[in-house]
Amino acid sequence: MTQQTPSPGRRPGVLAVHSVDQIVISVPELEPAVAFFTAFGLDVRRHGQELTLHTHGNPHAWMRVVANGQPKRLQYLRLGIYPEDESAFRERIAQGGTACAPSPLGSSEGLWLQSPDGTPLQLVVADKVSPSAPTTAGPDRGLARDPAAAPTRSQATNVRPRGLSHVLVFTPDVSRLVDFCNAQLGLRLSDRSGDLVAFMHTPHGSDHHLLACVKSDAPGLHHTSWDVGSLDEVGEASEQMRKAGFADGWGVGRHVLGSNYFYYARDPWGSFAEFSAGIDFAPPTQDWVPADHAPEDSFYLWGPAVPEWFVINTEAAPPG
Repeated sequence: MTQQTPSPGRRPGVLAVHSVDQIVISVPELEPAVAFFTAFGLDVRRHGQELTLHTHGNPHAWMRVVANGQPKRLQYLRLGIYPEDESAFRERIAQGGTACAPSPLGSSEGLWLQSPDGTPLQLVVADKVSPSAPTTAGPDRGLARDPAAAPTRSQATNVRPRGLSHVLVFTPDVSRLVDFCNAQLGLRLSDRSGDLVAFMHTPHGSDHHLLACVKSDAPGLHHTSWDVGSLDEVGEASEQMRKAGFADGWGVGRHVLGSNYFYYARDPWGSFAEFSAGIDFAPPTQDWVPADHAPEDSFYLWGPAVPEWFVINTEAAPPG
């Protein structure tokens, strides 16, 4: 048997997914999604009754948005693995009894398993698209007004995210989902606040969190987070969304866990897309030491008051 050459950048001897390769959601109709994600600065491509979402200049499809006439729903997550790990993951899934049928919106490619919340997960051999080094500040986007530093408002151009940073999902049981992600996916805890919220990274190197979860009475998607080049771009992006007619949001502010600057734009279905800059990085060369933080130390360092609708899970089943 020919032995595979280890993939570059892979942490030796560690079995773990390396990336959130794609997020798949369904929505009632596509037109509001086209408007929102175009305003957000993504490269939106239509394919019949679905969209793929790209960052400009990058062929990778970070998200699929499928129109099915039903309320918005997180359909599944596709996670990237290294080729030399596929057989080990197959064995781990079999031993854990977590295998499931492919999502109706997915392909039979790769390995399928189900989270304890019932969310399908697809593991596919894919290139690593999570960051392999700390994000750096982008170049100054302003047009020179020597000696002034800021461009005029009329000269400002739209912010375009550089890539996906992470995804945060709702879960009825934070500890149960963290344990599952560690045992089945190899993700490691970065930080948490009891059973309220938890942040996980890949030991192969990623932002402070590749996947995070927050407590709710049902599973669902809270937000996707997209990397931009600076705090100034986060602020410009918030104005970009307001000008485009998407006035609801939270920020600008700075998180404690992850340290990133943020602005969350509320999408047409009540979930969020986050502009994020300067997030902490968990390198593959050393272990991140996790901590359990008090609630007041787990959310944000500064920023405006949190809107009540920011923590509502719109995918939760209505009261019966």
